[in-house]
Amino acid sequence: MSQFPNPHLIEFPKLGEPGIGYISVTEQSQLVPFAVQRIFWTYYTPESIVRGRHAHHRTEQVLIAAAGRITVTTELADGTIELFRLEDPHVGLYVPPQAWHTMQYSHSAVQLVLASVPYQEADYIRNHDEFKRIWTSQA
Repeated sequence: MSQFPNPHLIEFPKLGEPGIGYISVTEQSQLVPFAVQRIFWTYYTPESIVRGRHAHHRTEQVLIAAAGRITVTTELADGTIELFRLEDPHVGLYVPPQAWHTMQYSHSAVQLVLASVPYQEADYIRNHDEFKRIWTSQA
């Protein structure tokens, strides 16, 4: 059995009101289940493009739609597939290493990603059959 939890939504505090706006915040280890080592964001992704199409050996992530809408599909090695629609900036999606994931964006979407390790190309599993082989053998 995996040492990581399955993909799940994380709701961050939403502080404020319509007349003045909102802020969402978390502090280290409060809601994000790992130490954040890398932060990146994607934007201006055409709606017809599907990004992701990979899993990781080690990297845990929280994906947040800071603006717009992001549809995330996760697949575990046991075949469990879930669809998540991120469109509220105070909700993030935890994606563990064992989850193959794809993302599709509205044109105005800005995706903020919190990651547990610095970028390393060797951490990416870009072949779906390899993903199934690796993570099925560790289950």
